Amino acid sequence: MEKVLFIASECTPFVKTGGLADVVGSLPQALQKNEQMEVRVILPLYDEIDSQWREKMVYETSVNVTFGWRNQEAQIYTLKNRNIVYYFLANDYYFTRKGIYGYYDDGERFVFFSHAVIEALKHLEYEPDILHAHDWQAAPAVALAKIKQPAAHMKTVFTIHNIKYQGIMPLDIYGDFFDLPREHIAGFEWNGMLNCMKSGLFHADKITTVSPSYAEEIKDPYFGEGLHSLLQQRADDLTGVINGIDTREYNPLTDPNILVNYRSARAKKRENKVLLQEKLSLPIAGEKPVYTIITRLVEQKGLHLLEHILDEFLEEDVQLIILGTGDPEFEDYFAAAADRHPDKLKTLLTFDERLARRLYASADFFIMPSKFEPCGLSQLISLQYKTVPIVRETGGLRDTIQPFNEVTGEGNGFSFSNYNAHELLAVLRYSLDIYHNPEQWEQLSGNVNKSQFSWKDSAHHYANLYHVLTGSNTSRQEFEDDSRIKSGG
Repeated sequence: MEKVLFIASECTPFVKTGGLADVVGSLPQALQKNEQMEVRVILPLYDEIDSQWREKMVYETSVNVTFGWRNQEAQIYTLKNRNIVYYFLANDYYFTRKGIYGYYDDGERFVFFSHAVIEALKHLEYEPDILHAHDWQAAPAVALAKIKQPAAHMKTVFTIHNIKYQGIMPLDIYGDFFDLPREHIAGFEWNGMLNCMKSGLFHADKITTVSPSYAEEIKDPYFGEGLHSLLQQRADDLTGVINGIDTREYNPLTDPNILVNYRSARAKKRENKVLLQEKLSLPIAGEKPVYTIITRLVEQKGLHLLEHILDEFLEEDVQLIILGTGDPEFEDYFAAAADRHPDKLKTLLTFDERLARRLYASADFFIMPSKFEPCGLSQLISLQYKTVPIVRETGGLRDTIQPFNEVTGEGNGFSFSNYNAHELLAVLRYSLDIYHNPEQWEQLSGNVNKSQFSWKDSAHHYANLYHVLTGSNTSRQEFEDDSRIKSGG
């Protein structure tokens, strides 16, 4: 039984700011259940982690972490939840703060975390075959593992969740933060700066990212955020694996957050729609198509496109509900637009998980016109709630949403290719045409009902990758065949 240790800065159900936490919370479950691996997870013990979890933690040991002039102690706690063992690294100076990111010393905090992970490996009664680190906050642990070799024969995997965020710091702190000979600096330096993401990409045995299309995109200068040439050099070690979704957590049949539970019945979705219209003081009309957007209100999410065509789209007989917070530019624009169209648009400048679930369960369409999207979770949730996604063809959106073809009857949503506002408007109008055609709408709805993105397939792909690294009985050819399937080849 292969042993895998996940290293990450967040993980559901303990602490979450985005999709990274969902992956680290769900993938180990699937690997352990379906692939017979022993998977454990290590993460910081933030002050944000609720007392309900802290009360169940067991103190194991403490380790001294020395880097530069610093000598900090890290306490190690364990907790078993849903059959997975979690290690929590506690340090009051670095992690007893409000929130988990956004501090001036985030680079130092997560370099400390990486040092602490490597030191902890010497004291845990668990010697992993695979060290699997996630995003820049855990990337230095891959570099330190490769250089210091804390466990015999251990291989490393590094996963890019969003290459835009890299953990960049001044190069002159290399000696202070890493205490390594200068001969290793090339594995950390990029464009004259210390780059945590680069350290993971340079040192890992294998690199993954969260969709096949994104794996191709980030080798291009437009998407690669300055690291494209390194990814081109390591192309043979880079693969994209579509994220799954926790189908127990996102299940309209059992979700306690929605008012009318259902499996796939459109009639029950309409009941949720009517109740939502009533709650939001929109005109009550069960047959009127409702579109929704649930997102951070930032440029990445394609909101500039929506700004350009919003008034024109709202000339149609539709309702649109926007839920989220973000940049003042977008908050102000969509709040003002709601004032202009009180019977057609509601802008809810908050984030409320229960309300989000009600929107997924009530809407007919989910709009996601992202400028770039490594994988995307929202389009997968919308499919679970039998809501039709409308997406831009980028990253994981392209890999998960097949545009509806009224001739063949295939497809589970709508998509457009170029980052162009009127292409978005055209596909929105096309979705309306299909909605008002009962035969085609029934066909599309049936396709959505059949769409499945559980973690089972993704876990199998990761298991094959681990097998290749450890030289176990799964052949390299099986992994390569599986890779081609995942990338649509």
